[in-house]
Amino acid sequence: MQASINTLDNAKVDAVTPGNKANPANVKLVESLLPSTKWDYLFADREESYTYQRFLQAVAKFPAVCQTYTDGRDSDAICRRSLATMFAHFAQETGGHNPGTATPEWRQGLVYLREMGCSESGNGCGYNVECNPAIWQGQTWPCGKRADGTFQKYFGRGAKQLSYNYNYGPFSEAMYGDVRVLLDQPDLVASTWLNLASAVFFFVYPQPPKPSMLHVIDGTWKPNANDIKDGLVPGFGITTNIINGGVECGGDVEVAASLNRISYFQQMSAELGVTVEPNEKLGCSGMKQFSEQGAGALKVYWEEDWSWNAEAADGKSYKCQLVGYQTPYSAFKDGDYVKCVEKHFNVKLE
Repeated sequence: MQASINTLDNAKVDAVTPGNKANPANVKLVESLLPSTKWDYLFADREESYTYQRFLQAVAKFPAVCQTYTDGRDSDAICRRSLATMFAHFAQETGGHNPGTATPEWRQGLVYLREMGCSESGNGCGYNVECNPAIWQGQTWPCGKRADGTFQKYFGRGAKQLSYNYNYGPFSEAMYGDVRVLLDQPDLVASTWLNLASAVFFFVYPQPPKPSMLHVIDGTWKPNANDIKDGLVPGFGITTNIINGGVECGGDVEVAASLNRISYFQQMSAELGVTVEPNEKLGCSGMKQFSEQGAGALKVYWEEDWSWNAEAADGKSYKCQLVGYQTPYSAFKDGDYVKCVEKHFNVKLE
């Protein structure tokens, strides 16, 4: 899984331009399937900050997107479906949803750069309750301050409408190796190529017990018996569950937002040459939420090991264990295991 979240150095990302012979291989594949004219057509009413070049840079940052598979999987088909899936969700998350214009709704994606009604000024749309330094989210991703001493505002920005410090912080770390950059300057997620990279970041990163959308699409994630019992099967519908399952999924019928996503995906698939099988589960009605018994519950976070240690005077383990739910300590970050032990057992390790 580590390979799927590897990133390219920002200096190389900044050098990516349309048609550049030095572009990374995954970017060249995207260019071959999605020329700039197609981008302009699919997002006819987009906000001007969502440029084709910035999308290519977002793809470049994550080499696993539209990678070349060497194990028999069809790289072109996976790339086409990845693009259609992302774009369908763009149309729902940031679309104009205006049936009264000449542009059909499925081509109205990327209209909104910042959450409607929110701005850098004023006191509304703070999204900073989790900035409280007394809770672990506020300690792990300490919020930046504005000139007046109030916390920065972490409302929705970019193609994924990234929100809250506990999402800005991990995204900042993935982009810069430093949580502080975007916690101090959250509007970079709107005003730079990060406006599209934030959505690609969400596409490739698993959120245990949820798998990543990339792993659903390329077949890396395979449902186990518990997943199948809960209706969690491969198909476009499960990507909706990953994005917004608690709101849109699980009912007896598809809700309006899920129906939108299905329609947008079908249209995007037709434009991008994606084969949609007649029996594919496109919606998420009847799907339960992902559970810790599912195949996506990868143990990638460190948590206190509560086991009894007979050799210790107090019986404590003085160890941490891997768990399948989010904690402040990631198995992908050097030094986090030590931090976990030091925090939970009030010790200092050499």
